[in-house]
Amino acid sequence: MPVIQIADLDHVVVRAANLPESLRFYCDVLGCREERRVERIGLVQLRAGSSMVDLVDASDNPPKGASNMDHFALRLESLDVDALRTYLGSHGIEMGEVRTRVGAKGAGPSVYITDPDGNTVELKGPAI
Repeated sequence: MPVIQIADLDHVVVRAANLPESLRFYCDVLGCREERRVERIGLVQLRAGSSMVDLVDASDNPPKGASNMDHFALRLESLDVDALRTYLGSHGIEMGEVRTRVGAKGAGPSVYITDPDGNTVELKGPAI
């Protein structure tokens, strides 16, 4: 059985230069609904079907061009931290700290890695 088995796309995090305008677009135009706010980090989580679109207030540091995506998360069927660390290491990929983070299916363990182009990819384990 492979160490990484992707279940689906869990969430995408977008840095919003104008948070109210982005909320209107994603909620009023696309039909997402607000699910959670974390004021201390300027985060609004929107439900988009079975996935999430997270908006982060970037009004103090507006994104330039296409650099407004913070990261995307892939939800895994399971997360065996030791096996994952060994597997990623065998491919020359450094794994970030394992932390509990909230995603589309709830809170669970996750780690960040970086793809060859410098994009941050979150590998999200099942909700606990």
